[in-house]
Amino acid sequence: MLTGRTAPTSPRPAMPDRSPASPLRRAAVVLIAVAVTIALVRALIVQSFVVPTGSMEPTVQIGDRVLVSRLSYTFGDIHRGDVIVFNGSGVFDAEDDGPDTLLGSVGRGLASVFSMPVGSHDYVKRVIGLPGDHVACCDSQGRLTVNGTAIDEAYVAEGNAPSKVAFDIEVPQGRLWVMGDHRSESADSRAHLGSPGGGTVPVDRVIGKVAGIYWPVSRIGGLDDGSGR
Repeated sequence: MLTGRTAPTSPRPAMPDRSPASPLRRAAVVLIAVAVTIALVRALIVQSFVVPTGSMEPTVQIGDRVLVSRLSYTFGDIHRGDVIVFNGSGVFDAEDDGPDTLLGSVGRGLASVFSMPVGSHDYVKRVIGLPGDHVACCDSQGRLTVNGTAIDEAYVAEGNAPSKVAFDIEVPQGRLWVMGDHRSESADSRAHLGSPGGGTVPVDRVIGKVAGIYWPVSRIGGLDDGSGR
């Protein structure tokens, strides 16, 4: 028997959002997810750099693209002979002049993702002296010594002396003495002997260890640290 009440109607099925903005929103979400993933990988695992100078020839050449492992020093120690990338701001060059603009930060972030060194303070050098080491140049045969022992540097560019700059330094705790393999073309720790820290680089400025070269194809491979490890 009818009671006079309107019979309940079935709910209408939800219609998909067909507005023009919907695909744009989805694309934006995907781009944000990709950017976050890249940022996490760069911050925690591995980062790509392009080498702009010949200071590490022949080991690393101009235009080589290298992968830098951040995990190497998260789970291990820095060793003599390691090729590292570090931030030289305030160490090898002047501190930044102030806060960066948002546009500048975004531009440099995108450039770094694609291995383009735009306005970068990052350097690639080889670790010669660890904290507490006594590093000097040179012995009677023109070799560098570390803690009184001459070191064999097969990685030094052909025709280059281990150093034409004399130095004798005890590496402070928490810092590193670094040099380029192309000694005659490298403005490394030797070029900053008169600076605070005597040209040494704080360990906390190290971004990571160069794991290898991934471009160009003809140069793909790992790096020899010269230690036989």
